[in-house]
Amino acid sequence: MKKLFSKQQFMIGLVCLLIGFMIAILFNTNHKTTDRDTRDTWEIRTALLEEQKIQQNLYKEIAEAEKTLSEYQEQTEHQQIQSLKESIQKLREQAGLTEKSGQGLIITLKPMFLNNDYQEYPEINAELLQLFINELNAAGATEVAIENQRIINITPIRDVSGNIYVNNSSIGDLPTELYVLTNNSQQIKNHIEVSEIGDYFALENVTISISKESDITLPEYDEQIDLRDIEIVDVAKEGES
Repeated sequence: MKKLFSKQQFMIGLVCLLIGFMIAILFNTNHKTTDRDTRDTWEIRTALLEEQKIQQNLYKEIAEAEKTLSEYQEQTEHQQIQSLKESIQKLREQAGLTEKSGQGLIITLKPMFLNNDYQEYPEINAELLQLFINELNAAGATEVAIENQRIINITPIRDVSGNIYVNNSSIGDLPTELYVLTNNSQQIKNHIEVSEIGDYFALENVTISISKESDITLPEYDEQIDLRDIEIVDVAKEGES
């Protein structure tokens, strides 16, 4: 009887402990102060679209890599060598190390002259140009070049002594042309025309002109890729947290 009573006391104590723990968590959750996100709606929307696009691309790359590995294991030695060459070429294309052609848009950023007697020649800054690139990517651009500079994942866009440098080359003064490859030119054109990005450029007295083209050739990225600052991170497998 004493043993049974002790067991009951232990179970009751354990239940009370769990209830108390749950109440403490609930109280802490309800009273926890959340840091206010100071970003505006446009910045949050753009960041969310970028993260979704990165996640989708990652899943696609994983599926393609698994398919390639499966095919590679079933091939002869000669076929394996050929597959490696094709994979290397494909990776070069994906990295922007080769010319690439296709349908798309030519977007011209040019001065909006309001008063030729008093208005200074319009300029844009690197931050606004980077914002525009992000907007194009979010709208469905697959490849982008600014003037003769191919944009890849590690391309820096910087302000240097009043000039904008893309990669390590100055793109000069306005007008500036962007070349965009996409499978849906009209979608990007519509998106840019209703986006707030046009208002941002208008504040700098710059206007956006868009023309659809059936054949555009983007230059290759011809600079050395420096991987010294690249960090390798572990990606959790599906089902892991």
